[in-house]
This record gives sequence, structure tokens and C-alpha cells, in this order.
Amino acid sequence: MHLGYDNPHASYFMDGNRLQVVSEERDLGVIMSEDLKWEKQCVAAVKQGNKILGIIKHNFTDRSEETINSLYKSLVRLHIEFCTPVWSPNLVKDSKLIKSVQRRATKLVQGIEHWKYENRLAYLWLPRLDMRRVRCDLIDTFKIMNSIYDVHSELFFHLNEGGRRGHEKKLFKKDLD
Repeated sequence: MHLGYDNPHASYFMDGNRLQVVSEERDLGVIMSEDLKWEKQCVAAVKQGNKILGIIKHNFTDRSEETINSLYKSLVRLHIEFCTPVWSPNLVKDSKLIKSVQRRATKLVQGIEHWKYENRLAYLWLPRLDMRRVRCDLIDTFKIMNSIYDVHSELFFHLNEGGRRGHEKKLFKKDLD
């Protein structure tokens, strides 16, 4: 895979055999493309989520809040949130595409299918997907700061060096000089 716009697309060899050039590659379930955009990953996640929602719709006659909520959380949401710290959708079109799966899932609940999306979420006690991503980012930052994750946090940010009001756990963005 050749990354970047000014890449000369050189040929690479291993043991005398020319390596195949690909425009995208799936690694650990995440689709990486040469343009470094996540559109194909979003489409794949939405396709899988919608497929499972279709199975739920056609095979379950009980459309109560409890049933649909637990089926959505256990079977669908894991597909649309898989590895989102890596490929978190930052384009509006990708976010809308991912949100469409949750929107469709909330419409399966009998009696509230005609409500507004935000009202359905509140009724089902489901957070918006973008808020779940922010929450996960905050949890990961907490784990990095408290050495629960073994990563080199000094590459990304540094803590308060003292002499300021407050506590020592204040984060400062690292300058990329």
C-alpha cells in the first residue's frame, strides 16, 4: 500500500518476488485505505449492523423496550463501535452513517417508532454514539494518566509541573516542535 499524495509508488520485493500493491487492507478488523480515510470502515460497520438489525426485525416478534434494548446493546452496537479509538469518524457524513444504525434500532421498539430520535434515545436510556466515543476517550486518558495502560504518555501530553493552583493531574498538550 502506498500512502501519501507525493508517493512515487516504488516496487517492493521480498525474496525476489514483487509484492502486490493494494489500495486497502483489513488488519485486526479495521479497514485501512491508502488515502487514510475511514469511509470504507464506516460503510462496513454500518452494513454489518444493519444486517443484524434485519435479522432481529424478522425473527423477534417481541418488540418491547427491554428486548430490543438488550439485543441492540449485545449484538449490534459492538459492530458499529469496534475499534473506534482507532477509526473514530470525524467527518459528518461518516457520523451520520454510523448514527443511522442506532436510529434504525430505536425505531424497532413498539410504540415509540414515530417519536423523534432524541426522545427515543432518552426513553431507552441510550446515549448518543458520539457521546459514548468521548466517554471512552476520557476513560482511556484516565487509564494512561494513572499508569493502568503501559504507554509512553509523555509523547502526547504532560502533567502539571507544580506552582499552579489546583491538583497535579492537569493535562497540557505537548508541543510538536
